[in-house]
Amino acid sequence: MTRVRKQIPALAALVDFWWQGVHRDLEPFLLSPRWQLWVYECLLPMVYWAHQVPRTRCRRRKAKLQEALAAVRTVFEQHAITQQLAPHVLAEWYAWANDRVKAFQRASSAVEGRNGFLSQMHHNQRGLPKQRSKVWTVLHNFDCRAADGTTPAVRFFRQTFPDLFETVLAHIEVLPRPRQRQDEVALCH
Repeated sequence: MTRVRKQIPALAALVDFWWQGVHRDLEPFLLSPRWQLWVYECLLPMVYWAHQVPRTRCRRRKAKLQEALAAVRTVFEQHAITQQLAPHVLAEWYAWANDRVKAFQRASSAVEGRNGFLSQMHHNQRGLPKQRSKVWTVLHNFDCRAADGTTPAVRFFRQTFPDLFETVLAHIEVLPRPRQRQDEVALCH
């Protein structure tokens, strides 16, 4: 728990930094407080939860995220601003919110997940075994999938790669059978 608690200030700082970016993006529009509330309490939460639901593997967490998405989507759709906007303007706001949500994901990944764990290991000066670092790098680049199903390697090299698990299995030979115990084991009374 101590390790997790130490990450809270870094996460909070990143969230604050992200919100500053949102405010900076909205400044030129001189939005009324009503519009700002719509952006902050309807648009951004709906896009965020819509982005999170497909990324979650745990069934219980996914169900909770879907509940949150359904609730915020209802508020979004019933809001007066949403109902008054032309479809193309609403699509532009949605695209803007989608970009902001993706920027939040990139900013928060530095203190969570694989990269957060690696930085924590280096920060604690325990080091990281070279072999483990190589394995984690391969797993991250060739097996972690984004919402669209692509891996970082596919996006970087712009070509497909064979499935990592199948490739590893293809290089494993038949495992030896367990040794046969002899029946000479005597029971002690």
